[in-house]
Amino acid sequence: MTSAPDVARHESPWLVALDIDGTIMTEGGNISDAVHREIGRLRDEGHQIMIATGRSVDMTLPVIERLNLRSDYVVCSNGAITLGRDDTTDTGYAPVYIEEFDPREVLTTISGSLEGAGYAVEDAHGNMFYKGTFPQAAITDTSHEVSFDELLSVSATRVVVLSPSHSLEEFLQIVEGMGLHKVSYNVGWTAWLDIAPFGVTKATAMERVRGWLDVPAARVMAVGDGRNDIDMLTWASRGGRGVAMGQAPADVIEVASEITGADVDDGLAAVLATL
Repeated sequence: MTSAPDVARHESPWLVALDIDGTIMTEGGNISDAVHREIGRLRDEGHQIMIATGRSVDMTLPVIERLNLRSDYVVCSNGAITLGRDDTTDTGYAPVYIEEFDPREVLTTISGSLEGAGYAVEDAHGNMFYKGTFPQAAITDTSHEVSFDELLSVSATRVVVLSPSHSLEEFLQIVEGMGLHKVSYNVGWTAWLDIAPFGVTKATAMERVRGWLDVPAARVMAVGDGRNDIDMLTWASRGGRGVAMGQAPADVIEVASEITGADVDDGLAAVLATL
């Protein structure tokens, strides 16, 4: 891993939380030169610019490496796992805060309503255990195909349900009718459901990081495009800047205090250039 250059701490740093997919990176996996440049500039000026993503640890660390971004903290799995800098490890990070839950009840509830769905459970060590069909991009060296009964015994940081045979509208109706009150959940662009421990979101993790770094609420910025960013954008908008990407759904844009351009139009670079 290439090390980032040493930077001086900014006297009044901003804490900037960035989603990955649809924000830093386009659907095709591209990170533009403009986005690279603005993230690097803020890093070099000493701002606390970091990632807050729904991705697992295993799928987040390569993005950090691509960006040459060595932030003090990284939020993964929609807030269930927070990593801190640890130069004694191969990756340069180690978990500093983990939230887990028993996935048994939610998995058995969902499996009775969604025929043919795929299920995955992530644990605190970054392993993904899955049953059914998942995109190849989601399968890594730490992914393990198991039986449904084996999924029930994993202590989870995140549960993912994929049901491509349902339209988004059908999927939303089914999920809303399940009464999932003991967990937090977000439905993505397609029939993709992210389930986290109750009350755990990117926002809860970012507020914890803000406290650790002692950054005023007026100097936080969060940028995202998905429904799993709604809580984080709401959190940032209360005192600072919650920025929705231009292609975000209406319910994401509604909670943001600002809107920037779409990911394919370098919307992230444009808003970062204002700092």
